[in-house]
Amino acid sequence: PHNGVGRFISSHVLLQRIPMPSSSGQPGQGKKIGHRGVDASGETTYKKTTSSALKGAIQLGIGYTVGNLSSKPERDVLMQDFYVVESIFFPSEGSNLTPAHHFPDFRFKTYAPVAFRYFRELFGIRPDDYLYSLCNEPLIELSNPGASGSVFYLTKDDEFIIKTVMHKEAEFLQKLLPGYYMNLNQNPRTLLPKFFGLYCVQSGGKNIRVVVMNNVLPRVVRMHLKYDLKGSTYKRRASKKEREKARPTFKDLDFMQDMPDGLMLDQDTYNAMVKTLQRDCLVLESFKIMDYSLLLGVHNMDQAERERQLEGSQGGSDEKRPVAQQKALYSTAMESIQGGAACGGSIDTDDTMGGIPAVNGKGERLLLYIGIIDILQSYRLIKKLEHTWKALVHDGDTVSVHRPGFYADRFFKFMSSTVFKKSSCDKGNGFKVIFTKLERFGAACFHSIKRFWVWWVERCREGVNACVFTRVLLVSRCRGVPACVFLFACFISCVVLRAVRTQEELRVREEDQQTITVEVELKRHDSEPTISVPQHSPEPAEEAPPRPEVVVVEPDGASLMSGSGCTSQASVDDDDDMPVSDIYFVS
Repeated sequence: PHNGVGRFISSHVLLQRIPMPSSSGQPGQGKKIGHRGVDASGETTYKKTTSSALKGAIQLGIGYTVGNLSSKPERDVLMQDFYVVESIFFPSEGSNLTPAHHFPDFRFKTYAPVAFRYFRELFGIRPDDYLYSLCNEPLIELSNPGASGSVFYLTKDDEFIIKTVMHKEAEFLQKLLPGYYMNLNQNPRTLLPKFFGLYCVQSGGKNIRVVVMNNVLPRVVRMHLKYDLKGSTYKRRASKKEREKARPTFKDLDFMQDMPDGLMLDQDTYNAMVKTLQRDCLVLESFKIMDYSLLLGVHNMDQAERERQLEGSQGGSDEKRPVAQQKALYSTAMESIQGGAACGGSIDTDDTMGGIPAVNGKGERLLLYIGIIDILQSYRLIKKLEHTWKALVHDGDTVSVHRPGFYADRFFKFMSSTVFKKSSCDKGNGFKVIFTKLERFGAACFHSIKRFWVWWVERCREGVNACVFTRVLLVSRCRGVPACVFLFACFISCVVLRAVRTQEELRVREEDQQTITVEVELKRHDSEPTISVPQHSPEPAEEAPPRPEVVVVEPDGASLMSGSGCTSQASVDDDDDMPVSDIYFVS
């Protein structure tokens, strides 16, 4: 299988050349930054090794070392595994273990292969997916790598970034691996870089060390703005040369000028963001790391919509996810800040393409892609001297280089108060959150009005005075219900009360036509009561003068009959008189 990988790369690697012209427009005359430069043909070089040769060596070496490691049984990570270095020589004519290639001879070293295999498994990356992303397709060289002097390569599926690092950075990462291993076990959801491999290419007497990491800014999503934020203000503004680029990277002062209101997130997302940043800053401080940055990519959804309308296209490719499925777990920005069930269900990841929904001061909908980068800078002697020198000519608290504790605290405060802010009206989720809250409020109002209506009808049928039960209702039974519900319910209750009273009057009149009123007159205590049956039904009971209430009990223990005043209604036969045995006075 390794020979197949080698033949594939040999046939494709010459097509990967991406020239990087200099500022003057002529190849070979570009300014050298660190170990990165441009040769006479216009191709990028790193330590005098061409980019095409470096990419070919990386793909050949990773293809061999990952394939060889897959044949070994899996086991637990031991302490000595963090310091193991494996080496394999790749002659151009090939050998029994390596394929032939068209590049100069080189030696490929792999640092801590067992430990990094565990890291890849922790994030759900299978060996065949890892090999396919890095070795099966040509690597893409980023034309705007930054001012660090490093060379960046991106896999075609947007999954991984390959970055060249200096000797001190690679050595520091190797020492960092045991603590990094412990932190990933506790918090797999983090904004810190996810390292998947550390390698070294020895060619032409030079050591070129590279690290494989997760990609923070997906290429398929257009970033309308890009910021490198440190939380400091000393010379933290993009240079004139940087602003002339097609996709410049702005800095802290630019962000404060462009977005004075910050980026507003909904409450759940903001809390998850702050919690993740606080935890990551504590980890970096414990490792004595400083001078790191927050890489922030901003995709403006409203601006993208306007651009599509101007272009007349039906749908842009920057609005869709790649065809290949995501290989690494917790690699998107939204997954990195969600702890457990935080924000679960409130964010539709298909619509946000893994970005974090936000709103700027103008009310435009945004998607944020973030990650902490450049964490391989420890507070060594050279950094201490740099801080001392800058503090002499400027405010020491505003320079980027500072002791780890102060740097972490300043970084966290700047991100949690200036960059990200909590939205009071939940603008982070857009109209979906607003509609959800209106729906819940409407359902609550409807439920309250329904209970109010039913209770009102029952009280009206019982003849309770409207003013009395309204006071009782407002004070004791409907506390916490919005005032608009009361007003609407009172309006509805007036209509209901009139309708109920009309129904009751009609029902009483119908019953009066089918009943016979029995009138009992009392003369003395010792005299027998006289029962008379009138020919016609009398007027309603409320017009009669008040009299003592009389209860008539039937001999056979039938139901009681009661009446208002001296009138008692009972249903009797047409032929028989109503027998009366006892009469009781109820005071």
